[in-house]
Amino acid sequence: MVETHFAGCYWLIRPEPIEACARRLETFLGMMGLLEPTWNRWHQSAATFEKARKRQVKPDAMTLAKLLGKKSNRIGDGSNFWLWAGESEDETSGVNGYCGGSSPYVTSTCILDPLGQSEVAKRVVTAPVMTGVVRAMALAWEPEFALAASDQHRELVAVPMIENYIGWVTYLADFRGPVPPLPSSVQVEHIPDRGTLITLTQEKFSVSNPAHVALAADVQARLQAAGLLTPLRPWGT
Repeated sequence: MVETHFAGCYWLIRPEPIEACARRLETFLGMMGLLEPTWNRWHQSAATFEKARKRQVKPDAMTLAKLLGKKSNRIGDGSNFWLWAGESEDETSGVNGYCGGSSPYVTSTCILDPLGQSEVAKRVVTAPVMTGVVRAMALAWEPEFALAASDQHRELVAVPMIENYIGWVTYLADFRGPVPPLPSSVQVEHIPDRGTLITLTQEKFSVSNPAHVALAADVQARLQAAGLLTPLRPWGT
């Protein structure tokens, strides 16, 4: 079985101007660049890889605000974005999201696309890097919920909503409530003025490892009992 991993952060109903979203995206991309060399050069999409390679995006707030402000990237009062990085067609990573909207029906997000079996994936699908990605999401985007997880594990547990699911790495904003005691093997890190990062294992999380699956179920049950795995609500309420 080929197992893939992704990371994402989520929040709801936090209207923000384009410039604020651009600053958040600038901060996020800057922190991502410290985790993986190929994440220092981002591009827009195009019809072919070679054409897309020529559409490099300067990751500063002014440039990103122009990108987010394009009519094609606007949805209601929010903005979409989709960027990719990589030195070859088989080694790409993608970041996409939506920011700034006030609709209760459109979730704001930032997603690091599923990472397969490339050399980039081998470098970044580790506990330190995945924890670093979720930490960057927490600091830059101030989401309510974030995680890095196995796609196959999520399919196995079949949760109805992403925010009811515990990933390899999980982030919970402070306003969700205090995190209860967790097994001693689980790494818990509080980010001041943000929330709590929970990393299940320092090994690469795999759905094929029964111990990983059992640990995730245990932590999920504890967080559910504490009332921390609830649907997204208007941000900060």
